[in-house]
Amino acid sequence: MAYKMFGMEMPLMSIIVGGILSAWGVAAYVISGNASVTALIPTIMGTPIAVMGSAADRFPSRTKLFMHIAVVFGLLCAIGGLRLPMILLDAGSSGILIISHALLLVLGGVYTFACVQSFRWARINREETTE
Repeated sequence: MAYKMFGMEMPLMSIIVGGILSAWGVAAYVISGNASVTALIPTIMGTPIAVMGSAADRFPSRTKLFMHIAVVFGLLCAIGGLRLPMILLDAGSSGILIISHALLLVLGGVYTFACVQSFRWARINREETTE
């Protein structure tokens, strides 16, 4: 039995969160007229999350390793998204920038929280089975 949040096991959640971030980053880059490479930051953060989720699903014996790598990128997303209040206060901020930071903050934060809960759940269950 594996930990689930929103009805999903963590590798699937990783693939979905990483996919959303990656797709938005590419869309933001295209919408901005290829003007700024920084629009791809959600893609740069989301792709490793999705790849690690896929690897965890494909190689169950290495799930712990892949999910720990993925949560590092999730935490980086959340930290990057912390700029959102400053961006909202800047009258010259574009909608793309606001959406990008909101996605980084919300998805990164929820994903990191889910991963930490999953790690705690795994540790508790491992301790119960060894007793």
